[in-house]
Amino acid sequence: MNHKIVLLWTFLLCLSSAAGGNAVLKGEDEGFDESPINHKPVHGMIKYNMRKNLDLDQEGCYLQTGNKACLEECGFNATAKTIFIIHGWTMSGIFEAWMAKLVSAVMQRESNANVVVVDWIPLAQQLYPDAVNHTLAVGLDIASMLDWLQEELQLPLKNVHLIGYSLGAHVAGFAGDKVKGILGRITGLDPAGPMFEGVEEKKRLSPDDADFVDVLHTYTREALGVSIGIKEPIGDIDIYPNGGDVQPGCALGDLLAVAGNFMEVMKCEHERAVHLFVDSLMNKEHVSYAYQCTDPARFKKGICLSCRKNRCNNIGYNARKMRKRRNSKMYLKTRADTPFGGYHYQMKMHVFDRKQSQNADPTFYVKLYGGDNDTGNLYVVHEEPIGLNFTNTFLVFTEEDIGDLLKIRLSWEGETESFSSLLKGFWNWNPTATKPVLEVRRIRVKAGETQKKFAFCAQDPSKTEISPGESITFVKCRDGWEVKPRKRIPM
Repeated sequence: MNHKIVLLWTFLLCLSSAAGGNAVLKGEDEGFDESPINHKPVHGMIKYNMRKNLDLDQEGCYLQTGNKACLEECGFNATAKTIFIIHGWTMSGIFEAWMAKLVSAVMQRESNANVVVVDWIPLAQQLYPDAVNHTLAVGLDIASMLDWLQEELQLPLKNVHLIGYSLGAHVAGFAGDKVKGILGRITGLDPAGPMFEGVEEKKRLSPDDADFVDVLHTYTREALGVSIGIKEPIGDIDIYPNGGDVQPGCALGDLLAVAGNFMEVMKCEHERAVHLFVDSLMNKEHVSYAYQCTDPARFKKGICLSCRKNRCNNIGYNARKMRKRRNSKMYLKTRADTPFGGYHYQMKMHVFDRKQSQNADPTFYVKLYGGDNDTGNLYVVHEEPIGLNFTNTFLVFTEEDIGDLLKIRLSWEGETESFSSLLKGFWNWNPTATKPVLEVRRIRVKAGETQKKFAFCAQDPSKTEISPGESITFVKCRDGWEVKPRKRIPM
């Protein structure tokens, strides 16, 4: 068996048994031990690498708390943005490939910013529970650095942005909690779940750690009772791409053929938060929107595509600060590759049962025709059975911008069209059997990205009934029913 798989399962087993299956941070009952002796091992083990070159292989300039000379040597500009990038737990002892991509993207987007990589690898390359219990000390060290920069250069904390991945997200939280003042922003990229899920706020990243805390959750599935990424909302806004579950392009079949081991599947989904953030830095013209919703099931029904009262937001670097409110969970679907952003449509249609359709269990397909492009035949996802003589709501997602939606082609298949049913039906073929018939007269559509609403009616008003394998084309209704958004979505 591949040694990485052995390490992974050893790691998960270790986590699940660390505290009887409900692992928590060391010292939960009495709080962290913040005595000086607890800080002794970290001296000299944390480096602040201020980047001047996009290539991480090129040596940077190192900041040292209390060393005034390094500020001039590194060209630190206290009036510019200051961005700290904090890695997480590591088995390799070196920066992973995502770090170079993130640093490069940040430096290209913010060419005048002070971009600092917080290197705590000696403390992160340990057994996971030990690395966890170093996160407070690392956060305190960052806070001390920021306090010194405030004293020495009058650094405005409102211009400071900490970006932490996995364990690094909680390190950022501790830094924000301990610094003298209020940080401008902390971004948590799939904050680590094991030993942080369910603990009190002061022992993990929380909304009080900065003026604005935004979190991307990309791996919230459980294995052996723990989730690699934290599941609970812990920021001012918590965004769950694809429900925080399976990420497109990270499925077992997609990666086993390429990478050959299960470890890459987990890495792909956990790391997707970083790549979504990089995408938001590099593709400013291709903004991804997330929509507030109470749970992923409602989002999958297309119910939650409103932008009224700050119910939608840009994701990643472009996220907008929102008024403080606890646990604003937001969702979106994404593509498998960069640019990750796609286009969301809510579709509502009343499905009438016209002939022998009670047991049809219909599955719908739509093809969208736009001013710039057309889609292929899209499967309309619905986890619950289609309601007959009932208005059904769906979420339809397209990977390409088709421009203004002009018409829709609707078709459906029933259980009888499945391969097994066809084989069964071959022996019981009845040429006089009546096909089930459904009727759809109108489809109401709301485009998430533009907030426009339209009604589509059957192109031929006399043909609104549809049997399996047939299709109906819908065009914009003559009465219009176009509702333009009150205002454009802020960019």
